[in-house]
Amino acid sequence: MSAAARPRVTLKLATSLDGKIALANGASQWITGPESRAVVHRMRAAHDAILTGIGTILADDPQLTARPEGGCERQPDIIIMDSQGRTPATARVFKGGDRSVTLVPYRDLARAMAGRERVMIEAGAAIAASAVRDGLVDCIEWFRAPIVLGGDGLPVLAALGLETLDAAPIFRRTSVVERGVDLQETYERTG
Repeated sequence: MSAAARPRVTLKLATSLDGKIALANGASQWITGPESRAVVHRMRAAHDAILTGIGTILADDPQLTARPEGGCERQPDIIIMDSQGRTPATARVFKGGDRSVTLVPYRDLARAMAGRERVMIEAGAAIAASAVRDGLVDCIEWFRAPIVLGGDGLPVLAALGLETLDAAPIFRRTSVVERGVDLQETYERTG
């Protein structure tokens, strides 16, 4: 998918200071505070679709709705990377109002994102790493909470398969904002 033909993709991350998204047992609610979560709801409302994975659906059963104070007229569509159709019919994403929910394998991501201007990824380490590795991520919105989960916590990104530092994707930090006790760091891809 050429950069001109695809939407602008934002990867939203919410982690501990040491880049963990959950404890080893999967417990993750809530790492970041209410101020960060309020910003994420506004970010969702500004995107055409939210991309997530079946792992996130099965582990957390998120709504992935935009719930800014005072309501939201439009909800983002949902794209779930689910190549085996394991998303339960009772998943909360189906109760998010007037929006579409699309299940696709990763190889069909280009088709699922076609016609959209802005997509936000809210997913686990494997999908986040795949999107970064494949050059799909234009912007990272990284919310860091002032807690440390340690080496047995679950990492924010899975392996990228890098063999040299020259092959590493490069992002430039464009802003840092305090959100209660958390920090929101914004990065734009440069290479």
